Amino acid sequence: MVWVSGWRLASAVSNAGGLGLIGSGSMYPEVLREHICKCKAATDKPFGVNVPLFYKYTPEHIQIIIEEGVQIVFTSAGSPKTYTAMLQQHGITVVHVVSSSKFAVKAEDAGCNAVVAEGFEAGGHNGREETTTFILVPAVCKVVTIPVIAAGGIATGRQMLAAMVLGAQGVQIGSRFAASTEASAHQLFKEAIVKASEGDTMLMMKKTVPVRLLRNAFAYAIQQAEAAGASAEELGQLLGKGRAMHGMFEGDTENGELEIGQVSALIDAVLPAETIIKEIWSEFEHSFQNLLC
Repeated sequence: MVWVSGWRLASAVSNAGGLGLIGSGSMYPEVLREHICKCKAATDKPFGVNVPLFYKYTPEHIQIIIEEGVQIVFTSAGSPKTYTAMLQQHGITVVHVVSSSKFAVKAEDAGCNAVVAEGFEAGGHNGREETTTFILVPAVCKVVTIPVIAAGGIATGRQMLAAMVLGAQGVQIGSRFAASTEASAHQLFKEAIVKASEGDTMLMMKKTVPVRLLRNAFAYAIQQAEAAGASAEELGQLLGKGRAMHGMFEGDTENGELEIGQVSALIDAVLPAETIIKEIWSEFEHSFQNLLC
């Protein structure tokens, strides 16, 4: 949710009954502090921060999170051993995002309070295993005793119910909220999400950090470079030119990186976060009651 989930979206989700998360991966340390402070002013409900562990500012981010009294941290893209104990010493709940049952076991061994089992349908950075959510969630539930949160390909109440039938105790939803009123993403990116159909995303850059993107000129340039045998360093140079900011935040929908999940094919409107949550919860309850009938 880089360039997408700032304090406005996080506070709106929390105020509507969900757990809003600030996406710190696109933020300088002082910007993260500002978003945390504004989020605390905008909601009296719990919220958290997602921290990608490979980010160069992660040590500063962790310190700011502790100083500002954030109570929930979701970590991703790195070893959960690095900061879990430190965060928990300050009373912070730690949830780690995993793409395989092997990594889920490592997260539990590291002391994490819960894991997010994220299937490869998900947008943005992804696992190399290409395991779908329907396979990953029950596989992770089988090998850990801590709570499992399902992610990847979830945007509706029926999908949330399906995840819980598979053993998940909650869901993490990204793409649906990228197309929300409060998301900090550019309006042109939101419109591209709404226009997306089945097959309009692709998983690429497995030599570096796998990422799921909307198909556009930039995505095809990456695809051609990979087909031509580009090295990880060459691919990194293509990705490292501020492409995510240009695409998702500044609205260059052709030459920018547009991280979004396969579930974008089911998103047909940009709505307020509160409306999205009400629709998901209503559909979840209705679908659950239908199963009981």
